Amino acid sequence: MRQDIAIVAIGRNEGERLRACLTSLQGLRVVYVDSGSRDGSVALAKSMGAEVVELSTDRPFTAARARREGFEHLMQNQCPAIVQFIDGDCALDAAWIDQGLAALESDPKVGIVTGWRREIHPDASVYNDLCHHEWNRPAGDILTCGGDMMVRCEVIEKSGSFDDRVIAAEDDEFCVRVRKSGWKILRIPQEMTRHDAAMLTFGQWWQRAVRSGHGFAQVGHMHPPYFAREQKRVLIYGIAIPLLMILGLFTWIGLTLLGLSAYGFNYMRTRQGLKGEGLTLSRSARLARYITLSKLPNALGLIEFHRRRLLGRTMQIIEYK
Repeated sequence: MRQDIAIVAIGRNEGERLRACLTSLQGLRVVYVDSGSRDGSVALAKSMGAEVVELSTDRPFTAARARREGFEHLMQNQCPAIVQFIDGDCALDAAWIDQGLAALESDPKVGIVTGWRREIHPDASVYNDLCHHEWNRPAGDILTCGGDMMVRCEVIEKSGSFDDRVIAAEDDEFCVRVRKSGWKILRIPQEMTRHDAAMLTFGQWWQRAVRSGHGFAQVGHMHPPYFAREQKRVLIYGIAIPLLMILGLFTWIGLTLLGLSAYGFNYMRTRQGLKGEGLTLSRSARLARYITLSKLPNALGLIEFHRRRLLGRTMQIIEYK
């Protein structure tokens, strides 16, 4: 078993996706953190040789809490200098560990290195395809990355670990603090993980978009002006224009028609942008419809965060599968 790196995998009711994840991690020290699964995930992880941390139910489950407690388990049990975080619905590429470690060794200022996450079944649904497009980001020096990341333990000790309170975009929030501490974040042109979104229904997609809106609001509130552009779009297309369209139904129908025209313009601009990235016309049109529509559930998530914040409520996880 390798001694230069350890894995923290997190999951909740991932089923066979977790089996695929743990299979891809053979030969590595793995800490699996479970957030109240009821599908036998804990027993499966133990049978496959992982060290298991079961989160207590006295506090809300969040991905941030799972990663933090997994890292703390490592720190108490001979933690190596490098830790790879991975979600339980992802499988690690066989070449990733060596490539990631080489990137860290080549520049001591790089605190986090990540690679490309790919969707396993992008053709299973338009919702999976949206994820597939979301993961397709350029390599180089980046501002933030997703939860699949290779991190120097020194970075976590100096910047602070994942924040339990952040229920969405917790990886962005962590990365913001890492960069504020003076570290660089690097994406290298290497396959890293294969993701299985298993998002097959409109309801799952809608709930995931609500969750994203909550993340925009919460992380933006914690680290202004981060997510300022995303929040502005949500405020315009998810709240202001719908309210004007409703007002127009009772006052002047022209307001409603102007609102519809604004959505049409946003859709066309999004479609053209996707075509400019090299997507086919049909795929660009299909994805653009949902990207345009996403501002509505995003707005619900944004409103929910501020409702919870103003009322002093605990931030509860928003699940979509």
